Amino acid sequence: MTAGAVPERTVPLEFAGARGGRAPLAWGQRAFWRLIRWLDEGDPYYNLPWSLPVYGRRDLDTVLGALRTLVERHESLRTTWTETPEGPVQQVMREGVLTVGVLDAGEAKPLAAAREAAAGLAATAFDHAAEPPIRCAVVTAGGRPRAVAFALSHLAVDAWALEILATEWRALLAGEELPAPVWQPLDQAALEQGAGAARGERALRHWRAELERAPMTLFDFPGRTPEEPRFVKVGMESAAAGVAARTLAARWSVSTSSVLTSGCAAVLAALTGHRRVAMQLIVANRHDPRTAGMVGTAVQDGLFTLDLSAGTFADAARAGHRQALTAYRYAHYDPAAMAALREEIGRARGGAVDLSGYFNDTRPTGDWPGLPPGDPAELTGRTRTFPVGAWPMVDATAFFAAGPAAHTCRLDLLVDTALLSRDTAYELLHAVETLLVRSVAGDVPLDGIAELCGVTPVDRPVREAAP
Repeated sequence: MTAGAVPERTVPLEFAGARGGRAPLAWGQRAFWRLIRWLDEGDPYYNLPWSLPVYGRRDLDTVLGALRTLVERHESLRTTWTETPEGPVQQVMREGVLTVGVLDAGEAKPLAAAREAAAGLAATAFDHAAEPPIRCAVVTAGGRPRAVAFALSHLAVDAWALEILATEWRALLAGEELPAPVWQPLDQAALEQGAGAARGERALRHWRAELERAPMTLFDFPGRTPEEPRFVKVGMESAAAGVAARTLAARWSVSTSSVLTSGCAAVLAALTGHRRVAMQLIVANRHDPRTAGMVGTAVQDGLFTLDLSAGTFADAARAGHRQALTAYRYAHYDPAAMAALREEIGRARGGAVDLSGYFNDTRPTGDWPGLPPGDPAELTGRTRTFPVGAWPMVDATAFFAAGPAAHTCRLDLLVDTALLSRDTAYELLHAVETLLVRSVAGDVPLDGIAELCGVTPVDRPVREAAP
């Protein structure tokens, strides 16, 4: 079986939810709407391939029933999105039909076959105005369902929502009755248009103050001939980095996420020569108990700034932890108002403030429960790096992401090869590992990171003195 394999048959799955409705987009949806519209038409970059096992010995009717229940429970899975003269709107379908494929795993393991099928389902962009944001296929082996492949639009779900769906999936297959969801994207949109608007205004005031003094860009150096496709992602699996981050977090009373974020900021500073770094953090926005149980997308960007002009990495990580908490606090706002604010700041400062450096922590628990024991310096021998993928268009210059692996620190880095080479991307990943491991042994001065961690600072043209 190969990715994109044609199902042996399809099954029409009728659904009927508790309500339908039409509303403006919630802020999290609007953020992804802008990104999807920015891509070339038909680009599937924001599609999410996903797969789940079928727990227990379940027949096809049981599996289809669980799928139907998920779609009926969660309005986001039966929503379309359309641009109108008044702005983009979401339309929740009260009822409809979802076409579900059924295919046999053949010689492959069912879950591996489902992952391949999911990649195929996600390879084509969604027509968000005409189809629901979910595609799925049931993978069978030995005549019974063993896994389900999904493709979902990021307009409908984020990583948090996937965790909710995975938990409910197991319960539904076991025949459990689940309480009705209390909060849906329609409710979130109504809140943001009303009582929640004040929170967005506070966030905008914070961003204004930060943008007025943030560095104009980290990437103010000559470009290079890009690869094709231009945007390249590479990855690293490092148990050493995970053990070191956990050790440092406990020692400095910060989170492992703050250690990783500050480490990525520090190696970018070492590369670019800047001593004040501004990056965007991907923020879940699930602090409210209502949104904590919502299947939808609430993710927005938070602004993270860090002064790396003096001191040690320990100092930077402690400051970075405080700055990350501030970024999380002010990451819920109207994206249209934010775009207008950034244009205003750009006019006042003589150019747009470039915030194309990112960090995203996608770990579900903020830890690595399966990390091996040992000295991080000795664990570096297990580290491996590898290519992940390449894309023609991504709205980022350097995008670090901590992955959900439980047994190792998975850290990916996507770079714009018109500015940063593939080799530089690998260099930066290794530099993060080295920085964390060496910090376990002793304080690392910020001005020594480039030499200690093997970072080659960028070359800038020498400016001739004025006559």
